[in-house]
Amino acid sequence: MKIKITLLKQLFLSLVLFSMVQSGFAADTVKVRMQTSMGDIVLELDKEKAPISVKNFLSYVESGAYEGTIFHRVIDNFMIQGGGFDESYNRRPTQPPIVNEAGNGLKNLRGTIAMARTNAVHSATSQFFINLKDNGFLDHKSPTPRGFGYTVFGKVVGGMDTVDAIRKVQTSSGGPFAKDAPKTKIVINKVIIEK
Repeated sequence: MKIKITLLKQLFLSLVLFSMVQSGFAADTVKVRMQTSMGDIVLELDKEKAPISVKNFLSYVESGAYEGTIFHRVIDNFMIQGGGFDESYNRRPTQPPIVNEAGNGLKNLRGTIAMARTNAVHSATSQFFINLKDNGFLDHKSPTPRGFGYTVFGKVVGGMDTVDAIRKVQTSSGGPFAKDAPKTKIVINKVIIEK
């Protein structure tokens, strides 16, 4: 009798766990919808392989920090970058820099989202970029300042047409940037975590 009850408990727990996985509760990814002035971009973030970067990005999402920011750098056949400046090119306040997770195995392939940073390896804060093509030279190669790479933490799963529309906008100088700033501002109106 005890064995039957134990087996029933195990079966019940297995069914509950399977149901949670199917419904996304136990998933290692989370989806966000970035509503821009040129259309929506849906991103799937990889919590398993880039936990620090995803947590960081979501903290900016939850605080509303990305609302009213712009894609301030657009380089066709390379990437589009945003998350740091408002429409007047005022720099948004940031949290402390995070640890670089570029050695997580994720590659800078077309449609992936990665953390932007300075030349300092562990300097990423709020800015991110979406790769417009496979940019293997940005991948982690060695634990040196030159070879460390840029952390990929997710990918576009909807709205790649919006990304491709952004890549085609005309650019010039703008704010502190001598070039690559869109002539018409591309605004991130809101970023929503999708359940």
